Amino acid sequence: MKTLRLGFIGSGFIANFLAVSMKQVRHCELSGIYSTSGAEELAAYAKKNGLGETVVYNSVKEVCNHCDAVVIFTPNFTRLTIMEEIAGAVKDGAPIKGVICEKPLGRTVAEAEKMVELAKEANLLTSYFENQLHMNAINNALNQLRPQQNVMGNFTLARSTEEHAGPHSGWFWDPTQQGGGVLSDMGCHSIAVCRHILTPEGKSNRFLEPVAMQCDTSLLKWGQPKYRQQLMDKFGVDYSKTPAEDFVTGIITFKNPETGQLVKGQFTNSWMYDKQGLRLWMDAIGPGYAMEVNSLISPLEIFIGDEAAEGVADAETALEKSTASRGLLAVHSNEADFYGYTTEMQDAVNSFLTGKDGMLDFEYGAEVTYLVQAAYMAAEKGETLDLTDEKVKKELKSYRSLISQGKGADVLFS
Repeated sequence: MKTLRLGFIGSGFIANFLAVSMKQVRHCELSGIYSTSGAEELAAYAKKNGLGETVVYNSVKEVCNHCDAVVIFTPNFTRLTIMEEIAGAVKDGAPIKGVICEKPLGRTVAEAEKMVELAKEANLLTSYFENQLHMNAINNALNQLRPQQNVMGNFTLARSTEEHAGPHSGWFWDPTQQGGGVLSDMGCHSIAVCRHILTPEGKSNRFLEPVAMQCDTSLLKWGQPKYRQQLMDKFGVDYSKTPAEDFVTGIITFKNPETGQLVKGQFTNSWMYDKQGLRLWMDAIGPGYAMEVNSLISPLEIFIGDEAAEGVADAETALEKSTASRGLLAVHSNEADFYGYTTEMQDAVNSFLTGKDGMLDFEYGAEVTYLVQAAYMAAEKGETLDLTDEKVKKELKSYRSLISQGKGADVLFS
């Protein structure tokens, strides 16, 4: 099998996580990186770890001219511009065959649909990176329970939670740049995971039809004066003027189009989880069976006492978004693999090398954006949104949440 030469456009936190995952992925190399902050360090890491003779290029077009596929890891507010540059490079003769985009595909439905349109116009294969749908812990549980589902029926309720103490970068906290708050950042994971778990065996990832959305967005920690000041001091973001939600919970209802059965997905996300670090928690209930995943239950634990804690250099080497450097700590020995980054990268590589879209393509990513925006609309209206209503569908096409417009105070402080 050939080797897929990948080019990274973006070299921040998530790009580095995916570079770690590539050490476990076959038939690919990191051939190029667009020259943004951290690019030289990432290139040095790639060379040191045998990921390829990585070259840092000064333009998106140059990356496209020296790679087989490119991966968009830049901040949310740059994604559409980057995709336009990629499409332009292809029009000018760049040889790339595929494009990958980290979640979310767009900050609005209009942005996400434009990403789909540009990829189609450039005749590019696509892969939407939503790592949690690739988690072995989830998919192994589903495979194990298929015989029970064949006898008893499918899952009827799935619940998915992702929580940590808050993002690394200032733009993530700014709703006008990021596209919202924790719902935009992590709700996309949880809504997609619920649908994935609830989907019957052998059906496509868009088989279940979304029919209703309930949602509540809240500002529970970072709207308090003490913590607003912390955000201002660290990131220059003023949550007294342009706040975003730090907590969201909601329920999405899906219909099986073949049987008419309704099933529910419950999602909860927060930027105020001040425990060990990032927590992913998913469970699902079926008739006579169940499953549960908790990322903070690890086969590896370490203990660090107060005196020894002075020697800790970086607690995040043990667990993403770690907030503690002492006491009894959970450690993931292979964090990139556990979260699904390795599996999603291998899926994209194998798919592109065989001329196919990834398991999740840009059209799937656009639908996730649509459902996230439906959640924001339901929260703003304070009602259950009927996703089968043509008026609602039309409204969502051009919808931009008040929070993402910088008017979150009208929603979150009222």
